Amino acid sequence: MPHRLLLLPNHASLVLVDTQERLAAAMRRRQGVVQNIVLLIQTANRLGIPIIHTEQYPKGLGRTVPEVASLLKTAPIEKTTFNCCGVEAFLSALKRTGTKRVVLAGMEAHVCVAQTALDLIYRGHDVHVPVDAVCSRHEIDWEYGIRKIERAGGVLTTTEAAIFELLGKADTEIFRAVSRLIKQARPVRGMGPSAEEEPDDSEPSIVQQELKI
Repeated sequence: MPHRLLLLPNHASLVLVDTQERLAAAMRRRQGVVQNIVLLIQTANRLGIPIIHTEQYPKGLGRTVPEVASLLKTAPIEKTTFNCCGVEAFLSALKRTGTKRVVLAGMEAHVCVAQTALDLIYRGHDVHVPVDAVCSRHEIDWEYGIRKIERAGGVLTTTEAAIFELLGKADTEIFRAVSRLIKQARPVRGMGPSAEEEPDDSEPSIVQQELKI
C-alpha cells in the first residue's frame, strides 16, 4: 500500500456531501466550489473511481445542484444526520467500494463534512479533503472546520493536487482530457468576506434549515 498521503485511483473513492440547491445558494464561493466538485466527478468517472453522494433533508434543502447531479450515475443517499456515517446505507456503500482512501468534498465544511471526516478517520480511512471543494456560509466556520479535520489526521489538499495524484501520469488520453478541463476552470481564491460571490441571505444554512424539520 502506498503512503497514506498519496492518492491512487485503485485505492480511492470520492464522497460528495450535500451539494444541494438551497444549501449551495447560501455558501461563499459556491460557483468555484461546485466547479471543483464537477472536476473531481469528471476525473473519477474517467478513472472508474467509485462515487458516493448524499443529500441532507432534501425536502428542506433541495436536491443536488443540476451541474453535479447530471454527472452522477447513482441515486443519492438521503439523511438527516449530519455525519454521513450515521446512515447504514452510506457505510454499506462505502464498504462495497473496497477502498480505504476517501476524497471528501461538499457542504458545509464545519458540519457534515467535518463530522463525516472525523468518523471516517476513526474507522480507519485515510481522508483527503480538497479545501477548495468544500465550503461554509462563513469564513471562520470553513477555516476551523478544515483545521479540525487536519488535527484529527485528515489530509488537506486542493482539487488540482488530488486530481493529478489520481491521474498519476501524463501520457494518457484521460490526462489530456482532464487537463483541458482544469485549464478552463477558474481558481477559488479563498473563502473570506472579500470573496466575489456573496451568499444569498434568503437561503438557510444547514443548521437553520434543520431547525424547521
